[in-house]
Amino acid sequence: QVQLVESGGGLVQAGDSLRLSCAASGTISTYAMGWFRQAPGKEREFVAAINWSGHSTYYTDSVKGRFTISRDNAKNTVYLQLVSLKPEDTAVYYCAANTNSEATSIVQAPQNRLFWGQGTLITVSS
Repeated sequence: QVQLVESGGGLVQAGDSLRLSCAASGTISTYAMGWFRQAPGKEREFVAAINWSGHSTYYTDSVKGRFTISRDNAKNTVYLQLVSLKPEDTAVYYCAANTNSEATSIVQAPQNRLFWGQGTLITVSS
């Protein structure tokens, strides 16, 4: 079982950038990885996913062109680069892992089948 720890959240202004990191306790080189977020009063939603090699990525429409997911398997770490942040990006961001290697499996798998981090809060002020 892999343990995930997110970091990099904080309070920023609209238009700012951040980079989130998700460090895994074990090797994730064969896992698909993803990011989800949960805004206050809303359900957790998918943000981005990446396949085991990093060559295939998948994003929800609202973040395309602004967020970039990447990974460094040598460091067992996944990143989410966020630019042009908007107040509506305010949420707790969660890292997720799936033993299935394909990026789309992050979205397709039941959420209770994924490994989760504890989340990191991003607050974007207007």
